[in-house]
Amino acid sequence: KAGRASLAALGLQPLLRSLLPSLAMSTTGTFVFQQPLNYRDGARVQPLDGGHSEDVYEPATGRVISKLLCSGEKEVDLAVQSAKAAFKVWSQLSGMERSRVLLEAARIIREQRDEIATLETINNGKSIFEARVDIDISWQCLEYYAGLAGSLAGEHIQLPGGSFGYTRREPLGVCVGIGAWNYPFQIACWKSAPALACGNAMVFKPSPFTPISVVRLAEIFTEAGVPKGLFNVVQGGVATGQFLCHHPDVAKISFTGSVPTGVKIMEMAAKGIKPVTLELGGKSPLIIFSDSVLENAVNGALMANFLTQGEVCCNGTRVFVQREILDAFTKEVVKRTQKIKVGDPLLEDTRMGALINRPHLDRVQGFIKQAKEQVGKVVWASECGGPASSSSSSSLCALLLGNCTDDMTCVKEEIFGPVMSILPFDTEEEVVERANNTKFGLAGGVFTRDIQKAHRVVAALKAGMCFINNYNISPVELPFGGYKSSGFGRENGRAAIEYYSQLKTVCVEMGDVESVF
Repeated sequence: KAGRASLAALGLQPLLRSLLPSLAMSTTGTFVFQQPLNYRDGARVQPLDGGHSEDVYEPATGRVISKLLCSGEKEVDLAVQSAKAAFKVWSQLSGMERSRVLLEAARIIREQRDEIATLETINNGKSIFEARVDIDISWQCLEYYAGLAGSLAGEHIQLPGGSFGYTRREPLGVCVGIGAWNYPFQIACWKSAPALACGNAMVFKPSPFTPISVVRLAEIFTEAGVPKGLFNVVQGGVATGQFLCHHPDVAKISFTGSVPTGVKIMEMAAKGIKPVTLELGGKSPLIIFSDSVLENAVNGALMANFLTQGEVCCNGTRVFVQREILDAFTKEVVKRTQKIKVGDPLLEDTRMGALINRPHLDRVQGFIKQAKEQVGKVVWASECGGPASSSSSSSLCALLLGNCTDDMTCVKEEIFGPVMSILPFDTEEEVVERANNTKFGLAGGVFTRDIQKAHRVVAALKAGMCFINNYNISPVELPFGGYKSSGFGRENGRAAIEYYSQLKTVCVEMGDVESVF
């Protein structure tokens, strides 16, 4: 019950890791990863037409912790039909009735926070400290949309002659959620909470790299009282996603991931005239003016680059620093970065765990190598093996690149790792133009004590999320999403309700019908 974090403190983590291949997490804190990873009709199931199987790895050690059976077309259809049947029941409940169920699910998550966070850390590689924050945000998201479920309403419009019209906000039907591997449990909550609050059902496909914690969310929804089949989980990669996107009974698709995959999903959805929410990549600017509080700016830069080992889509990885404070800022960032504790993500004092897998580590190191060849200066770096050593480790300590220019690959392309690029600038006009010179538009940040300048700059930034004197703050009450190639649609906040519901207009005649014929 203590979880591996507490066991690690007792020096028992090697024993626990040795048991992982045959165990996974249950509600009591025991590990039972042998259980099926698909979820349909309120229970874990093996896919009836399961295709090839894939190993699921623990990023911190490279150890295989489960086998993933990919869902084929038949299994996807069964999941959609299960959701469709549950939708007929759920959509007829009042908003207050749905609210009570979502509040119960939030309560269960809150009470099992440590166990779910441990599960997330084992499968994702992020520090247990961050994983607990993710789980807190998850139950807060469910609570927030539980509060909105009973407030969904339309308008009454008075028309001539005593007639009137009104609008109804109605659910879409079966929605598909396709998640990413950097925030598996949290992303599933961000998508399912507004969907279920609006009266929809959902079939969710997590990343094949992190398939485990989302099944626990499905169990929690069932325990909380949703109709069996309201939230189903299918597993797999590209093929499974294609079956979902092409399914005629799917009403909407919400995807978080890469731009190339987002483009393909949009193309598939277009053939069925399905609405799409896309939360894609970013290469966000963080602008630090010379009049900022240096300590705050450094804290902001660390938050903007090194959360979840840099595997965050809205990270401010292009750090523009006004030339007057460039040296002082760089010196302080190096000093603070050197103190980041990298190691076993289940240890309480670890602040940076492991990248998702070895291929991703190789990709990040490829960007670093190319940056050096393009005359980028490595201001400070500490590359290391994984917390448990071995060639299968996927850890990379924080790395700072100075002497960067806008045309370098590391500045233009999303690295998705703990790599900060520092770029000097001179004037406000110059830095705004350079900040917007990107195909992405997810986020942007400004550090300055001049509040007028701060508002002026964020107004000029072409980004969906902007931060003033902070970074990577994403309360569930505020919408999250981007401009340009970073996608469209919004998650969180009241805005998400519009993307999981549709408006119906009703005109009521109170007199005689006039005819022009």
